[in-house]
Amino acid sequence: MELARRLAPLLVYAGLALAMQLYVVRWLAGRPFFVQSRWRRNSLLWFGRAAAIWIALIPIVYSGEIRLKLPGSGEQWVLAAALVYGAVLFTMFLIAWTGVHETDLARRQSVKTLVGITAAAPLAATGVGILVARTGMALREVEIPVPGLAPDLDGLRIAQLTDIHYGPFFGELELRRAVAMANEARPHVAVVTGDLITRRGDNLREVLRILAELKADAGVFGCHGNHEVYARCEQAATLIAASHGIRYLRQQAVDLRFGGAALRMAGVDYQPQRSGYLRGRAPGLVQRGAFNLLLSHNPDVFPKAAELGFDLMLAGHTHGGQVTVEILHEHLNVARFFTPFTKGLYTERGASVYVSPGLGTVGAPVRLGAAPEVTVIKLCAG
Repeated sequence: MELARRLAPLLVYAGLALAMQLYVVRWLAGRPFFVQSRWRRNSLLWFGRAAAIWIALIPIVYSGEIRLKLPGSGEQWVLAAALVYGAVLFTMFLIAWTGVHETDLARRQSVKTLVGITAAAPLAATGVGILVARTGMALREVEIPVPGLAPDLDGLRIAQLTDIHYGPFFGELELRRAVAMANEARPHVAVVTGDLITRRGDNLREVLRILAELKADAGVFGCHGNHEVYARCEQAATLIAASHGIRYLRQQAVDLRFGGAALRMAGVDYQPQRSGYLRGRAPGLVQRGAFNLLLSHNPDVFPKAAELGFDLMLAGHTHGGQVTVEILHEHLNVARFFTPFTKGLYTERGASVYVSPGLGTVGAPVRLGAAPEVTVIKLCAG
C-alpha cells in the first residue's frame, strides 16, 4: 500500500508522458517525409517503442531507495537520457515539418540534405558537449582591479571551485585534477562556492575528502548552494568539511590578515529570491576599513551585496549557461532567462562579482560554450 501511494504520482506522470510521446510519434509517422521511406518510418517506430519502455521505467528508477542501488546514480542517467531524447524528438518534428510542403524536386533534394545535417545535430552536439565537460577543464586567472586596494592585498590570489556536482559525470579523477590545478596556482585563499553534489545519495563524504587536498596559505572556506538545500545536507556538509579543515561560512564572517591589510571574508547560504536577498545577519558582516569579500552561490545577490558595501563577490550557480550559443555577439543560454549575471566579471557601484562557470553539470552531461573552469582571482590595485 505504501509503495503504491509513493509511486502513484510517478505513474500518473509516466502515463501522461507516454501518451504524449506516442501521439507525437504517431503524428510524425504519418508525415510525408516518413511515409515515403519504409526505413525512416520503421526507424521512427522502433525509436518510439524504445522510448515507451524507457518512460515506463521512470517510476522504478525514481521510487524509494531503488535509485540509490543503481550504478552511477541511475536517476542522473535517466534525466540525461530524457534531455537528449527530447532534443532528438524535437529534431524529428522539424524534419517532418520541413518535408511536408516541399514539391519542387531540386528543392526537395536540398531539404533532404539539410534534414540529414539537422537530424545529426543533437547527437553530434551532445557528443562534443560531453567531451568538453569531461576533458575541457582549464585554469583561468582573472585580474580584478580594485580602487584604493591596500598594498598588502595587491596580487592576492583566491582559487575558486564551484558547482562540482560530484557524481557519475564529474567524479574522482576530474575533481582531483581540478584540485591539482588550483594548488599549482599557489593561492593565498581557496574557496568552494556551492553545489558539492546534485541530490541525496551522492557521495558527499568523498567529495569533501578530495577537497581537503586544497592548499592555501590562509585556509579553505566555503558557502552552500541550492543543491545542498535540495539534498538536505547543509549541516552534514558543514560538519564533514570542518573535520577536513574546510570552514563553511553560514551567515558568518572571518577576518584574515595579510601584512598590515585586513580582508573580511563572509559567506551566506543559498539565497532564494522569495525570501529576499541578504537579510538577517548579512548587513552586519561588512567591516569598515577592510576589504570585504562575499561568498554567495547565487549571483543575483550581487546588487544587494554592492549596496551593503561588499567590494567583491564570488558566485557560481549558472554553469555559465552550460550550453551557450553566440549570435550577433550575444551569448544565448538558459541562464539568461533567470539572471543577468551568467558568466564572468561584472561591476556595479564600485564593486565586482565574478561568476564562475564551475566544474560539473546538471541534467545532460554536456557543456558547449561554457567549458569547466578552475578560477584564480587576482586582486590588483586599480
